[in-house]
Amino acid sequence: MTVATINGIPISYQVKGDGDLVVLIMGTGSPGRVWDLHQTPALLAAGYRVCTFDNRGIAPSGESTSGITMPDMVADTAGLIELLGGGPAYVIGTSMGARVAQELTLSRPDLVRKAVFLAGHARMDRFQQTLTEGERQLVDDGVVLPAKYRAAVTAVMNLSPATLREENTARDWLDIFEFSGGTTAPGVRAQLGMDRAFDRRREYRSITRPCLSVAFADDRMIPPYLSRELAQCIVTASYKEIADAGHYGYLERPEAVNAVLLDFLEA
Repeated sequence: MTVATINGIPISYQVKGDGDLVVLIMGTGSPGRVWDLHQTPALLAAGYRVCTFDNRGIAPSGESTSGITMPDMVADTAGLIELLGGGPAYVIGTSMGARVAQELTLSRPDLVRKAVFLAGHARMDRFQQTLTEGERQLVDDGVVLPAKYRAAVTAVMNLSPATLREENTARDWLDIFEFSGGTTAPGVRAQLGMDRAFDRRREYRSITRPCLSVAFADDRMIPPYLSRELAQCIVTASYKEIADAGHYGYLERPEAVNAVLLDFLEA
């Protein structure tokens, strides 16, 4: 990984391959290397130059423990694209990263060729807002859930029932979640502190770049109706829904997700 000062903080990133630039933006609490499991190899094989990076809040990028805002994260991504040649780039984000991609496409269309929003959303409903408030309270009160219980909750919130029905697959996922650690880093807590009571439906009507909103049919974190609503807000957007996939659909059903991504980028 390379670390560069971008938008006033260190940003850790890596670039692989040649060709047109694709920038991948991860969601809350996850490092950029998660993309390397499935999406980066598929994009490299298709001839793209791929950039992954750790959002502010995820070390070794600046953790910004004093607070993080969406404009901060958009400016980080814009600065990274400018560092890598100024774009326009293909931009793909998931969950919180989708929102970064949405705001970047709105505010800096000069940097975006096409954009894909996995589990994208123009707003959060009462459930997501309440869930985040609860997560903040757990961290602030120093509550550490038992590892097996934490693993089960993580699985049911992020995976499809189709995944959990397969005994061996469910066991593997639960093992990963159980041993992935139970403490929340200060930078991740700063990400959790970001505003969740936003509503950008009206503003997104001004987006002009080609966009794709991808929903995961069994997503409990960002249910499909929010991703469909996002697509309806953007005149230039299309909508796809991936069956038998939860919030981690890009990890659960990578072949289906990668096919949708590549079809859109190459159209």
